[in-house]
Amino acid sequence: MDSSVLIESFSEFAKSKNVDRPTMIRILEDVFKTMIRKKFEYDDNFDIIINADKGDLEIWRFREIVDDNSEDIWDHDKISLTEARKIEPDFEIGEEVAEEVKLLDFGRRMVMTARQTLIQKVKDLEKDILFQKYKDLVGEIIVGEVYQVLGREVLLIDAEGNELTIPKSEQINKDRYRKGDSVRSIVDRVEIVNGNPRIILSRTSPTFLERLFESEVPEVYDGLITIKKVVREPGERAKVAVESYDDRIDPVGACVGMKGSRIHSIVRELQNENIDVINYTENMDLYISRALSPAKITSIKVEEESKRVSVYLKPDQVSLAIGKGGQNIKLASRLVEMEIDVFRELDGLEDEDVALSEFSDEIEEWVLEELRKIGLDTAKSVLNLSIEELQRRTDLEEETIQDILDILKQEFEQ
Repeated sequence: MDSSVLIESFSEFAKSKNVDRPTMIRILEDVFKTMIRKKFEYDDNFDIIINADKGDLEIWRFREIVDDNSEDIWDHDKISLTEARKIEPDFEIGEEVAEEVKLLDFGRRMVMTARQTLIQKVKDLEKDILFQKYKDLVGEIIVGEVYQVLGREVLLIDAEGNELTIPKSEQINKDRYRKGDSVRSIVDRVEIVNGNPRIILSRTSPTFLERLFESEVPEVYDGLITIKKVVREPGERAKVAVESYDDRIDPVGACVGMKGSRIHSIVRELQNENIDVINYTENMDLYISRALSPAKITSIKVEEESKRVSVYLKPDQVSLAIGKGGQNIKLASRLVEMEIDVFRELDGLEDEDVALSEFSDEIEEWVLEELRKIGLDTAKSVLNLSIEELQRRTDLEEETIQDILDILKQEFEQ
């Protein structure tokens, strides 16, 4: 293969992969130096001159002329006088011989190997560029186009045709994808799998919701409002704690917008995820009260050492505090980073009720704790719910629930 054909074909390939000229020249030099080392063992006395635009290649070998009987005659950068005069008859000892090495001198097999090496180096460079590009974009929103919907993941392509993936675990349950759809998500992480970069996107990450607030609320983008913490049950419910350092700005009002205009676009993007925006405060009692909104709390007891909170509410507020499927209390606990236990306050009309703690000799403590987690701390509060409802809201089995109900019913029958 002629050197001009090799370099021109490589240059075209490199340009198609958006490889800049200095990098292209460096790759060519590295490959030719490898060829030189394979044939001559050393490359320090060779010069490589490349003109990628014209496809020109010159390889020059430099050696010092020594006497035929010199001990240095076998050094890689020395040549005997006799050998030198075969190249140029008027050479003298001490002069330097510059000898051009043609590409064909390396043999056809080595040249073909070099061609494959050049292509592979560009492909490796392309992978590295892609990896570095998306590594710098981790946590940022990007838009991709769906081109294949699989069971465990959805494959997208970006504007440059690079493959991206949203695994099932990073999809909102209500998301439905069709080929050609534009999808917004954040770059969650970038991994190397079998030598190839794998770009993993997410729509369930709290960071995605944070970035959506930045894009829809100018005050958040400008840093006038800070998002302190985001917790989510993707596609279902989220709580966002916000704070403003400017007393003139209402952080909750700014995030929600006039008649909910700002938050509505975020809610639609997240498949109608119910978003509670909460004003952050360092007053823990007040912060917990806001986190459990819309429930109205009667009193709070915070145990800092155990990171546990006991919250007391009127009976009609308990279900609001717990929320559908326990979502509200779970998210509130994660938001304040403390375990919240809900208790109902008994009024005069409920004097006949019995606290669950009274049944500790008949019902195991871990079972009672499971009931307390969903705000059930009296016998009647448990009996008011069906087996199906108790099974859905706790991790208890049907047989265990039936045993509990039987024990509690006996108390009132007596």
